[in-house]
Amino acid sequence: MPRFSIIVPAFRVQAYLPACLTSVLSQDFRDVELIVVDDASPDGCGEIAADVAAADPRVTVITLDRNVGPGPARNAGIDRATGDYLLFLDGDDVLTPGSLAALDARITTTGDPELLVFGHARLAWHGRVTPADPPGTLTARPTEATPLAGRPELLGLPPIAWARAYRRDLVTRLGLRFPAGHYQDVPFAYPALAGAGSIAVLDRVCLHHRERRHGGRAESAGSGHVDVLRQYELAFALLPTDRWRAALYRRMVAHLTAVHRGTALPAADRAAFLRACRELCLRHRAAAGATAIGGRRGAGLPLPRLRGRHAYRLLAAARRLTRRTRAALGVLGARVRAAAARARAVALRAHYRLQLHRPLDPQLAVFTTHDRRYACHPAALEAKVRELAPGIRTAWAAGPEHPLPTGVQRLVPGTAGYWTALARARYLVSNTDFPATLADRRGQLRLQTHRGTPLAPQGLDVTDRELDPLLRQIDRWDHCLSANRHTTLAWQTAFPAGYTVLEYGSPRADLFHTARPEEVADVRARLGVPEGARAVLYAPAPRGYPRQPLDTLELARELGPDFAVLSAEEHPDTPLERLCLAADALVTDYAPVLFDYAGLDRPIVVHIPDWEAYRAVHGTYLDLPAVAPGPVTRTLPELAAALLRPWLWTHPRSAALRAEFRRRFCPYDDGFAAERVVRAFFLDGRGVPPVVPDECRRPVPSPAALTPRAAVTPPPPQPNAPRKVSTCPI
Repeated sequence: MPRFSIIVPAFRVQAYLPACLTSVLSQDFRDVELIVVDDASPDGCGEIAADVAAADPRVTVITLDRNVGPGPARNAGIDRATGDYLLFLDGDDVLTPGSLAALDARITTTGDPELLVFGHARLAWHGRVTPADPPGTLTARPTEATPLAGRPELLGLPPIAWARAYRRDLVTRLGLRFPAGHYQDVPFAYPALAGAGSIAVLDRVCLHHRERRHGGRAESAGSGHVDVLRQYELAFALLPTDRWRAALYRRMVAHLTAVHRGTALPAADRAAFLRACRELCLRHRAAAGATAIGGRRGAGLPLPRLRGRHAYRLLAAARRLTRRTRAALGVLGARVRAAAARARAVALRAHYRLQLHRPLDPQLAVFTTHDRRYACHPAALEAKVRELAPGIRTAWAAGPEHPLPTGVQRLVPGTAGYWTALARARYLVSNTDFPATLADRRGQLRLQTHRGTPLAPQGLDVTDRELDPLLRQIDRWDHCLSANRHTTLAWQTAFPAGYTVLEYGSPRADLFHTARPEEVADVRARLGVPEGARAVLYAPAPRGYPRQPLDTLELARELGPDFAVLSAEEHPDTPLERLCLAADALVTDYAPVLFDYAGLDRPIVVHIPDWEAYRAVHGTYLDLPAVAPGPVTRTLPELAAALLRPWLWTHPRSAALRAEFRRRFCPYDDGFAAERVVRAFFLDGRGVPPVVPDECRRPVPSPAALTPRAAVTPPPPQPNAPRKVSTCPI
């Protein structure tokens, strides 16, 4: 039998579960069984656990048919466990490296105690780690295992189950089980301490317990906190001896006081909670006595043409007076302009505040992007809104220098009309921060689309960040767009808030499935791609450090006349999605376009000469070289050789790499992502089309492709009706 059985209940922790399971399975100590209990989690916890179990025989997955809460879920794990010792982890906890080996060593040196209490730290949602145990509590005095009488200070620790290693026969002997509801650790931890015949301690942080900003039961407000009363009643009933009733009573009073003074207990429940506390204390007070809950250049003077010193001085004085007058007028003009700007700003704020008192316009939607251009996900969604919901008027926040499609209202930022629309629009859609001055309006919905699948850390995962402005932004999001599970998990840790994730695919990539061949030919002609040539698009990501850019002219010389090299930086007025349509192959590094372009099933080369530097400066969510959908190159000769090799264009292994990458990062990119988002966000979820299976998808073929896929396109769905996909012609 294994040394440790580690039980992990999983419910709505898909963003953290992979790290939790990896922290167990990557330990040097291998003699473990990991039991994951999928507590009918509505997110991807079950799939994550199943994938891990398929890769490691030490993992067992228990799937519950209904949500029962962490306590009963742990009980299901206890019933399946076969290890000598039981350890409990929450699905968002992580073991520190080397912790299992340290636990095993301590257990061995203390003669296999019935209970081992070890150190833990609290991992705050913003990333700070702080020790959780009072100094000296776990110091090994005495060094050997003793009953609780030898270490009574352990009763002063919080009643938690996940910083303990329980010998399985202790749990069986005492009949310990976790009850349902909140505070389920109380009637498990205290009776275990009191009933263990031998207890050892380990003064080492072996576990990081995550304190989540949203979603954690202990931090969430609600009537469930009243459960603490029932749990203490049960703890008293399970105490194996009366010796510790007084100590438990004192701990209970302190805990009830903290709950009553905290913010999680609803105000409507406080009076009844306090009455129930008094009744509970009356029943158990006799054991301990009464206790109260109580920051121009002047032009040179010309040589005088007049004779005489007086005339020269007069001319000099006149020039000085002119300069001073101009300077004074300049200062005055600047002050007047500044005052006018302040007055205008005040007037616009007042105008905005006045508009807030007018009702929302349920048929108005405002869109924008980080650079105001009509592009990216917001552009794809705006076009789909005009197609599927013609009753909704769409407006785009952009200056007069940015062209907009016919039928889209222009909102010039900083004008009264702009602020009127922001105040009254029912829908706000953006891939960047919304204006910080926007007020919260009941009924107004905000959709944050972001700018694609992330590779570099975002939000709270960036070490140098301004916390308060970020939190104010994300707390106002109602919905957040995600293209795949990887992105969903990243957003949930980088932007922890109460929004709804729309994991529906990449709307801007719909074009890769819906564009007509003549559109592709037109883009290539306007870009100057010779007929019959292979177009290679170079689209790099920005860096936060100096770098030597790729010499695209040298690359074009290396590739020869059969290739045309396009650079995204040299065509800023052409949307990146249309550059992708024109390209037969993509060369990129860390840019999100990598994940969108994969849906075209065209060759990709990942050119990362500075991988180590980028990873050190920015960090990454992925080991890019390990998951790349094509060759990985570091020098220009390597890149040219990869593009010239027939392997990249025709070999089955090259196609297989792209297929695996698509499976992971393009699961919903079938040409209908924008429709799914629009129907979910604007049309109350009516008629959201299902995902087209990968084998049925027919992306726009490469103009110079040697082996294009057969052109079989599923019929488009009817407006306001779901599209059914059951079988697919091959």
